[in-house]
Amino acid sequence: MSVDVLERPVTQSGIEPTSGGVAARRAMLRWSWRLFKREWRQQFLILLLIVVAVAAVVVGSAVAVNTPSAANAGFGTAQDQATFDLTPTTKSSANSPAQVEAQIAQIVRAVGTVQVIANENFTVPGSTHTYQLRSQDPHGPYGGPMLQLLSGRFPNGPNEIALTPGLASELNLRVGDTWSQGGKTVVGIVQNPQSLLDEFGLVPPGQVTHPAQVSVLFDASPNAMKSLSSLSPYISTPDSHSNIVNPSTIILALATVGMLLIALVSIGGFTVLAQRRMRSLGMLESMGATDRNVRLVLVANGVIVGVVGAIVGFALGLALWLAYRPTNQQNAHHVIPMFALPWNVIVPAMVLAVVATFFAAGYPARAITKVPVVRALAGRPAPPRQVRRSLVPGVVALVIGFVFFSISGASSHGGGVIWLIPGLIALIAGIILVSPFFLVLLARIGARAPIAIRLPLRDMARYRARSGSALSAISLGIMIAVIVCAVAVARYSNVFDFVGPNMAANTINVYTPPTGPTFGPNGEQQNAGPVASLSSQLATVQAISSAVGGTGAVELDNAAASLQNPSGTGRQWNGPIYVGTPALLRSYGINPSSIPSDVDVLSSRSGLAGSGVQLTYGGGGKDGSGFQGLGAGGNNANSCSPGSCLAHPVVQVVSQLPSGTSAPNTVITESALHRLHIADQNSLAGWEIQSNGAITSPQIRNANSLAAATNMSVESRNDVPAAAEIVNWATVFGIALALGVLAMSIGLIRSETASDLRTLTAAGASSRTRRALTAVTAGGLAFLGALLGTIAAYVGVFGFFRSNKLEGGVSDIIHHVPWNNLFFILVAMPAAAIVIGWVLAGRDPKGIATRPME
Repeated sequence: MSVDVLERPVTQSGIEPTSGGVAARRAMLRWSWRLFKREWRQQFLILLLIVVAVAAVVVGSAVAVNTPSAANAGFGTAQDQATFDLTPTTKSSANSPAQVEAQIAQIVRAVGTVQVIANENFTVPGSTHTYQLRSQDPHGPYGGPMLQLLSGRFPNGPNEIALTPGLASELNLRVGDTWSQGGKTVVGIVQNPQSLLDEFGLVPPGQVTHPAQVSVLFDASPNAMKSLSSLSPYISTPDSHSNIVNPSTIILALATVGMLLIALVSIGGFTVLAQRRMRSLGMLESMGATDRNVRLVLVANGVIVGVVGAIVGFALGLALWLAYRPTNQQNAHHVIPMFALPWNVIVPAMVLAVVATFFAAGYPARAITKVPVVRALAGRPAPPRQVRRSLVPGVVALVIGFVFFSISGASSHGGGVIWLIPGLIALIAGIILVSPFFLVLLARIGARAPIAIRLPLRDMARYRARSGSALSAISLGIMIAVIVCAVAVARYSNVFDFVGPNMAANTINVYTPPTGPTFGPNGEQQNAGPVASLSSQLATVQAISSAVGGTGAVELDNAAASLQNPSGTGRQWNGPIYVGTPALLRSYGINPSSIPSDVDVLSSRSGLAGSGVQLTYGGGGKDGSGFQGLGAGGNNANSCSPGSCLAHPVVQVVSQLPSGTSAPNTVITESALHRLHIADQNSLAGWEIQSNGAITSPQIRNANSLAAATNMSVESRNDVPAAAEIVNWATVFGIALALGVLAMSIGLIRSETASDLRTLTAAGASSRTRRALTAVTAGGLAFLGALLGTIAAYVGVFGFFRSNKLEGGVSDIIHHVPWNNLFFILVAMPAAAIVIGWVLAGRDPKGIATRPME
């Protein structure tokens, strides 16, 4: 066959025809749209990935941004606020009304316009709950965002008041009723949109006669602020969320990684589409279409897929957000507008989705234009393009990622989090660069294997320009899963700083009232009042136990001792240390007589026995309290003095003790208390109540109300996940993502090697051989992806923990490897891929002598 038959025809003058201008491009775009409508099923996985990713970004970013209180909460539209405390219980003398008026006048002279808000404290009759009587102008210059009218109207006379919904319910008042504590008529129901927990009664300005606190809202220039520096009130400004590490940037960074993963997965899908439509594309070229026209067809198809997926994903995410917004608003305790969406995150994420499919479609578009016209019309795929890539660039990228993770771990106070972003990018780049090398390496290892194994391994290496993208996508998902597993297991396994759920769902703790004054956020002293007698506290505990269906209450005694990290560095002991009384031990099924007399500490924290922990007691503390200081300058192996510190206490791990952070997970035995002469120095901390079933939210609210009557407090189970929940869900995510990518990629690879399969079938290959081809392909990609992703994950994790002394260093990672999860990722997942590939393969090709027409 002559060369001119293989090449595109030329004009008589020898000049290649032009691209056809706007008309040709319009025709190609119409053809792309028709291609999308006909082939949407083949691109369904790509569409689904984009839809889920964009919807997750919409919902996740909306929740992350709107859950925290607004930066200007409590300021309205003002930039500055001066707070005057007129209560006589502050650490310093209170401001007199005359002094407050004089200083407000000084603020007015300095800044001009101000808005004054006064608050007077009231107690709900028959309860310990308090609320505020607030005088505020609803139409003032700054306080508008702090008031919202729900029903009725705002008060405008001296005998009128408006109440918040919760306060109106607690006082059993409605619009038109009379407020008994002030003789005012209720004319409306209002709320503070910036804090739904804010319970108050609203009256017009000037109607608060004995204010406990006065706030002044204003906008001050820098010069005016300097002139106010001599004033006594606490002057504050709204928190500026200008930190680059905030929910928006975190969500956008995760979206970028997700879209990169989608791009890697999409390459295979668009390649399959190009292979299926090779004859049609060849027909276009034979009719005079240029390479640019053909590339436009496929690239435009990719853009259409991205646009449709982004729009559908946004619509789905918006619907989910509107459905979840009321719940989020209730949990966040402030009003969230319906369309309060972070567009600076959502719009870039949608653009990234289109960009991802654009570049993913561009790769097969460039490859298909290099196929000669006759070969394309015959439907023969292009020969595999040999990729000769060194391992060195990939290793260099992984080393760079290791360095960035090390810098992040060495940075203190959380400022190093920003270095994780370039470190993660470097690890991803390293995975992409080393993937082709691993494919070639696997083919060489299986060079002497049987034909059913050697052929698929060779095909993955031959077509590694395309199978490499699938391997990269699998490795990326596995890398994220392994990082989460490794970090979670190491962090949750720290015996000195235990984290996780605070207690079981069927348990609550009731704590004794505070015995001394407490201080508010602005330094104001809050007098706790008289402490209820022990008999009153016991009666309250019994009432709470009955309210939650408890089986009884067990006394919790604080031990006059502390456990210390002997190194003096890194994380230090946290959580309570209670006395292991016989009643407490029996409540967990432990026989006190079974505990050896030489045991000092019982704990459910595995690893505590071999940690070298020290027991500090007596009056040897730096502050005279009997406890040594933590960290530098505190207790360590060289300063453990007899009489105040036991260097090597006998620790026995008892699995029956609870694992919650607020539960008695670590107790000191009574024999140790007597041996160390600290038995009489313990104090009553509270009571633990256990129920036969999970304690419900209404029961907890009832318990809180009962405890408030005697100024006691109740602690119930929090929402902190356990380590097993985090690592198991991360493992499921990585395996599901890997199998999803495999399902798409195997179809691509086997379609590219369809001619080999027909030849084998014609030569008499059985269905077992054909099943083995698909199974080995699936297993090889799954194992390589799991191995490469795990290596990249531990490169980053080792870098971070190597320089992070707070987390315990590399030893935390080495001694706390999630072996069970790694087994599922490295062994079980490739085995599952082999089985699935074997079961789903084996059918005879539709055509043996020729390639079937589409």
